Amino acid sequence: MNDSDLSITPAPSEIRLSADRKSLQITFADDKIASLDAELLRVESPSAEVQGHGADQKTTPAGKRNVAISQIDPVGNYAIRITFDDGHDTGIFSWSLLQDYATRQSSLMAAYIDRLAAMGASRD
Repeated sequence: MNDSDLSITPAPSEIRLSADRKSLQITFADDKIASLDAELLRVESPSAEVQGHGADQKTTPAGKRNVAISQIDPVGNYAIRITFDDGHDTGIFSWSLLQDYATRQSSLMAAYIDRLAAMGASRD
């Protein structure tokens, strides 16, 4: 991400954590509303732990179906840091990344399930 990416996507007008802490409802600046599951956010975390430091280094965390969000902290004017109840807290989710995940969440989840199957692992 470069500085020009930060100015492209305005901050959401609202980010609301569900009562069960299993999803975020985000109202983007264009008034589009998306609900993103904690599981998807956790397994697609932009952290080095999940994404790696280069091509072909992405990991696939298993057993995250019931992960919950324990904390959300702002990062400047461009992102949030999400802390999950499994202790993961190193991913910084920019507004543009959240918008991208909202747009592609079905395909991201399907790809995650396929990767788990290929590993012989489970969401549980």
